[in-house]
Amino acid sequence: MSDGWLIRVRLTVRFRDCDPYGHVNNAVYLTYLENSRFALWKAQGVRGVILARAEVDYLAQARYGDVLEVRVKLEGLGRSSFRYLYEVVDVTTGQQVLAARTVQVHFNYETNTTVEMTPEFRTKLQTPVEATWQS
Repeated sequence: MSDGWLIRVRLTVRFRDCDPYGHVNNAVYLTYLENSRFALWKAQGVRGVILARAEVDYLAQARYGDVLEVRVKLEGLGRSSFRYLYEVVDVTTGQQVLAARTVQVHFNYETNTTVEMTPEFRTKLQTPVEATWQS
């Protein structure tokens, strides 16, 4: 993707995503980000990753029935970690609802230790994939 986004995932806000105030609950956005990461990694063939940090800025409210687009961009690569930037945008209005950053670590679940990223792993992480839709 020429705009730098590795993946764009569209979803419709479900009733169960909303809190008693009628807007998407703050914790649900982390699930939206997670689903987008997993869709990206599945398409890229990436395995062996663990989330180390999440930072979220809530910019506007989304409500039941809204169509949102979650965009994921690679911000940087370290020795064994990498950073993503996210935007969540209301497709109808174009308003940005959320901005986020996460740090992931290449991880060996058998030894419970971090793993240095190979050149092949780094290449996979930088490969854009087709947009996807989740209901």
